[in-house]
Amino acid sequence: MDTIGQAIVMGLVQGLTEFLPVSSSGHLIIVPALLGWHDPFIDSLAFSVMLHMGTLLALLVFFRADWMRLIPAWFASLRERSIAGDPNRRLAWLLVVSTIPGIVAGLLIGDLADNPDFRAIGRVAVALVVGGAILYAADRAGSGHRRIRDLGVRGAFGIGLAQALALIPGISRSGISISAGLFAGLDRESAARFSFLMATPITAGAGIFELRKLLTGEAGVDVSLAPLIAGMIAALAAGLLAIAGLLRFLRTNPTTVFVLYRLALAAVVVAWLAPWDR
Repeated sequence: MDTIGQAIVMGLVQGLTEFLPVSSSGHLIIVPALLGWHDPFIDSLAFSVMLHMGTLLALLVFFRADWMRLIPAWFASLRERSIAGDPNRRLAWLLVVSTIPGIVAGLLIGDLADNPDFRAIGRVAVALVVGGAILYAADRAGSGHRRIRDLGVRGAFGIGLAQALALIPGISRSGISISAGLFAGLDRESAARFSFLMATPITAGAGIFELRKLLTGEAGVDVSLAPLIAGMIAALAAGLLAIAGLLRFLRTNPTTVFVLYRLALAAVVVAWLAPWDR
């Protein structure tokens, strides 16, 4: 398969797995490894982050009505120095609070994401199991009675702390933040919706930073524009389907299917790595 075809496949994988709690970063490491793809650009962290820009567009398109309310509300709260009982102002500030841990973690240990050992496929398999266990526990321990309007500053900050763990490939940003939301008592759909809203500024910041590295040559790979655009479009389309599908699914279903999928994928990786397969 040529580079453009690989980029489209990776974009579809990114779009689906970014929002389903199964780890997009893990899949972007596992899929090319299992398929024997070794294109330096497709394998690069820079391409991975730019695919996240496609899913960022999916977030902005899907939640455009929310952001059209939240952004003016946030600026109004700054101008008037008051939340004034406005739920949009309150939610906007909760999202600000929730992004702080991710920003700090990115600045302090973000360079680890470029380390090949940190992205080793065996470690991804372990993280898939750990993240699945956390999701399973959260789905059963949480009360599931609270909505986003009931979330407090402590809960929002805790979800943000959990999101910072998504720097570990295989943990899953959506999976760990949805788990934190469930532990905070949110119902499944509310936990997913807050997770998606919270992901928007973090994804935008990471994408802009990586785009700068690509344009200045710091990423260490040659920029292939056609595969980059093809992958981003595929990620956008798949992301829109994944967001809508997950929110609808979680209204009436537990997260068990995603836990089982994570365990199955980890088992596939372990079998692929096993010495008898050599």
